[in-house]
Amino acid sequence: MAFLSTTDLFDQFGRIQRDLDALFGTLPIGIRAMAAGSYPPFNIGSTPKQVDVYVFAAGMDPQKLDVSLEQNLLTIAGERVSEPPEGVQIYRSERFSGQFKRVLALPEDIDPDKVNASYKDGVLHITIQRKEELQSRKIEVKA
Repeated sequence: MAFLSTTDLFDQFGRIQRDLDALFGTLPIGIRAMAAGSYPPFNIGSTPKQVDVYVFAAGMDPQKLDVSLEQNLLTIAGERVSEPPEGVQIYRSERFSGQFKRVLALPEDIDPDKVNASYKDGVLHITIQRKEELQSRKIEVKA
């Protein structure tokens, strides 16, 4: 009778978990979470004056990205094409290819008329200014 070591057993459980995740996908945890494998991944940050969205879309033609803002919903859509060289049979592919569309709800105080987008080194950076009239300001107290 062969016994599995503790390490082998945990390796087997880890493999089973990865296989189940690949088959069924993982469920998001929390209201702001996204499902595993969502493409492209985002980083989102904000300051009192603006919201910055970083979209990691390496290998894409920036002219083929469709970026739109309606009310406070930012939509990014496009297609990533990945074709193997002639005569190559792919037996494992971990790079996303195909059409995608991601929608991101932004804060209510953004100014849809003050949006900039740039693409450099595979990262799409979208900057959305906040409405000036809604920003906090210092009020001088007179004696």
